[in-house]
Amino acid sequence: MPSVKTSPSFGKSLFVLGGARSGKSRHAQAIAEAAAATSAGPLVYIATAQAFDEEMRDRIARHQGDRDTRWQTVEAPIDLAAALRAVDGADTVVLVDCLTLWLSNLILGEADIEREVDGLLAALAGLEARIILVSNEVGLGIVPDNALARRFRDAAGRLHQRLAAQVDSVDGVMAGLVQHWKRPA
Repeated sequence: MPSVKTSPSFGKSLFVLGGARSGKSRHAQAIAEAAAATSAGPLVYIATAQAFDEEMRDRIARHQGDRDTRWQTVEAPIDLAAALRAVDGADTVVLVDCLTLWLSNLILGEADIEREVDGLLAALAGLEARIILVSNEVGLGIVPDNALARRFRDAAGRLHQRLAAQVDSVDGVMAGLVQHWKRPA
């Protein structure tokens, strides 16, 4: 398994983007734990997944097993902005995993995606906590063959662009290898 660089020098906010099973969650967790080691506050994991089937329940259980007792878990499959505000604090380190699941939940729930993304970005701008956000890159493949999949891919691409422009740092992860795409000036 590739090693993870754990330098917490990402500024106040880090966006970690990569493909499925690329190592992005492991990288984000290691960064969060390193950042929390220099902070007196809590370490919070905001989970956006919903366990609709056995396979997803197993995935969630594996992710939970990867975190030790330092972590406080908050379930926020829909209202991510409110969850972020609820856990905010100057010494808090927050890891959100993952934005593509959150976006799927919103689309399937027929939410107003633009309004929800605007709310998320506004919440992020007002946080005192250090925050790490994880998402799947879905725009590198072929154009999906159905309208729902194209809507999701397009919404994820727009969310990722807006988020990358707003956060201090962006890391890309592929095959367990991390590339720092953006760092604080």
